[in-house]
Amino acid sequence: MAYMPPLLEVCVDNLTDLNSAIDGGADRIELCSSLSVGGLTPTYGLMRHASRLQIPVYAMIRPRNGSFVYSEPEVDMMLAEIGHIINNQDLEGVVLGANLDDGTLDRATLSKLTERAKDCGLRMTLHRAFDLVPDSMVEKEVEFAIQAGFERILSSGGERTAIAGENRLRRMVAAAKGRIEIMPGAGITLENVKDVVKIADFEWIHSSCSESLWSEEGQLRKLGFVDDKVRFTSKAVVSRMKAALKNL
Repeated sequence: MAYMPPLLEVCVDNLTDLNSAIDGGADRIELCSSLSVGGLTPTYGLMRHASRLQIPVYAMIRPRNGSFVYSEPEVDMMLAEIGHIINNQDLEGVVLGANLDDGTLDRATLSKLTERAKDCGLRMTLHRAFDLVPDSMVEKEVEFAIQAGFERILSSGGERTAIAGENRLRRMVAAAKGRIEIMPGAGITLENVKDVVKIADFEWIHSSCSESLWSEEGQLRKLGFVDDKVRFTSKAVVSRMKAALKNL
């Protein structure tokens, strides 16, 4: 069988970055709001626009920043958001995750969320809540993700970046045995993407393909409406990342 280079999923949280990702050649979109805190549920308007695209779009389902330990009312919100997607949008899937206080996956909550998603015909990614799983539980939690019906697990290998999490990513791929996709994400750049791909036989790579710049001076910064530095998805970086993956 001929070698197939990994495909590229780009995470975005606004319309400008979404258009840049598409124009740069992204193969799939993870749609969020507030990427600066790891991504929250995207707005209705952004989902509506993304639903018209010709590539798969997965919407983050996360009601707030901080931990992935959720109260009953928050779980109800997430269930409602999943239902809203299928009733009002035409998206491919959702991105889910939940933990208990000890870092293990919250199986009760995830069972509720995955059942709602499956009832709605949505595909599912298990997000980096997995990176909080205790090291001794990695293989067992990979097995749970398979049984729960997730297509893939997005992970940095329990570290700040996918490069630093190399060993755990290898363990996850070994535990998956081809039954679920392991998708590396976090800190993947043009400079290190080739090293990430060497870790294992990944089918997809997850990246924001972003650059940073100083935000505009003046009243917007003074009043706190923009940060001193902002990150934005670059069409050029997306295109160059695609080329780097193709030419491995």
